[in-house]
Amino acid sequence: MRYRAKTGPTIARITQALLALVLIMVPPSLGRLALGEHIAAYWVFPFEAPRLAHAEFSWPVFWIYAGALVLVLAPFLSRLATGAPSGYRARQRLAFPWWGWLGAALLLAAWALAWGGIPTAPFIRRHSFSGLWIGYIITVNAVTRQRAGRCLLTDAPWHLLMLFPASAAFWWVFEYLNQFIGNWHYHQVSAATPGAVLSSSLPFSTVLPAVVSTRDLLATFAGLSRGLDRWWRPPRPPRSCAALALVVAVAALGLLGVYPDELYWIVWLAPLVVITALQALAGEHSLLTPLAYGDWAVLWLAALAGLTCGFFWELWNWHSLARWSYDIAYVDRFHLFAMPLLGYGGYLPFGLTCIAAARLLTGLDVTPFAVRPQRAEPTPEQGRAARRRADSPARL
Repeated sequence: MRYRAKTGPTIARITQALLALVLIMVPPSLGRLALGEHIAAYWVFPFEAPRLAHAEFSWPVFWIYAGALVLVLAPFLSRLATGAPSGYRARQRLAFPWWGWLGAALLLAAWALAWGGIPTAPFIRRHSFSGLWIGYIITVNAVTRQRAGRCLLTDAPWHLLMLFPASAAFWWVFEYLNQFIGNWHYHQVSAATPGAVLSSSLPFSTVLPAVVSTRDLLATFAGLSRGLDRWWRPPRPPRSCAALALVVAVAALGLLGVYPDELYWIVWLAPLVVITALQALAGEHSLLTPLAYGDWAVLWLAALAGLTCGFFWELWNWHSLARWSYDIAYVDRFHLFAMPLLGYGGYLPFGLTCIAAARLLTGLDVTPFAVRPQRAEPTPEQGRAARRRADSPARL
């Protein structure tokens, strides 16, 4: 069974995105307002995270978080080990494109600049991160095209291009949320000036293209989605469940402003819930839509893409002149590069959020672009539900 979500009217998508923006950004400020704080400073752009006094490392909290990660990942890992071969199939294999070598050269040159391997002025070194990630995006698309015969860069360049400005806006929302939790801080970054906004927005603009492109590449490796594309088909929940999830996510974001040390992890979950719930309430395709066909690989590959990009973000940040550091309550120990080990768990839901946001902001489908899934047919009830959703006037 092959399905693709249609790209809906731009005005409807913009309306949905603006509503998501309000529901994500307003509640933390209201939480601080309830504490008697003046909240005007939180809305001064560009956003800057304050230095907060966080709780000390806690072994009980560390093991609770670690246990939660294991419980979530265990079913997927078990399925990968025992499931049937993946139905995701590449269309054809091609020669490695010439422009892929240019991307790899740009990546390596920018890496050398970022780490000081090539002597240069500090200004150039501080602004090499964007070139590094543009080189990464080009290279990943080239490998995807070689393995699958297609990629976003050559077969849907407009969609890939739209991801860049969408990504800049997307990550500024997380910079806003970081004001309430103070989990990451930048070093050797220019002061809050118009030029600094541009120099920050350029690397921010590579986040969504990198994650989406990485997801497409990972989908070309059949072993990474083994058994996950044809798995359990959960019953379709009523829309009241989406409404309830939306209320819970908004309330959690409000509490984030009151209990930042206890609820900082909400930053990586609540935006995903808000976006997905709004899409479900509108009858729109979301990350949960493929589950009706038993396709859990969409979720797994998105999470794995977030983790993969997270590893490279932290690696290339390690010796860069313009870099960031972390200060996280309860689990700030056992670092891999600058990131505490358990912090990498946040990249898993962040990958899901990136794919959901790409769908919301650009209309890009949530399924991998580069492969041709061969899915089992839905049950008659699921087929009727899918046809009703397709015929619904509320569907974008």
